[in-house]
Amino acid sequence: MTAARLRIDKWLYHARFFKSRTLASKFCQSAHVRVNDTTSSKAHILVGVGDVLSFTKGDVVKIVKILELGKRRGPAPEAQSLYEDLSPALPQKAAKSLSAPVAFRDPGQGRPTKSERRALDRLKETD
Repeated sequence: MTAARLRIDKWLYHARFFKSRTLASKFCQSAHVRVNDTTSSKAHILVGVGDVLSFTKGDVVKIVKILELGKRRGPAPEAQSLYEDLSPALPQKAAKSLSAPVAFRDPGQGRPTKSERRALDRLKETD
């Protein structure tokens, strides 16, 4: 008996890595997914339990081991039970660099406050 297999785009959709199966299919066709250290450029590649997928999503490298295939796209806890995340943890410094820096403005810079605008209007009326 052969082990159960599932298309890679369908599994990525079930595991909630992509919002639609079409997006998952296009991602696979652009050769961004590796299955067991082999680059895949087709969405119809079959994957099974025990296969390791690696791909980059945004700035984050994801490495996942397939634990289950799943029969549907269920809620997030169900989707997270389909795989084991083997991705390296981001260093603390790198994790902070992903967020935008806090804006700092010197006093008196930028738009005037409401009271400052009224004071400017009064000043202009007296001239």
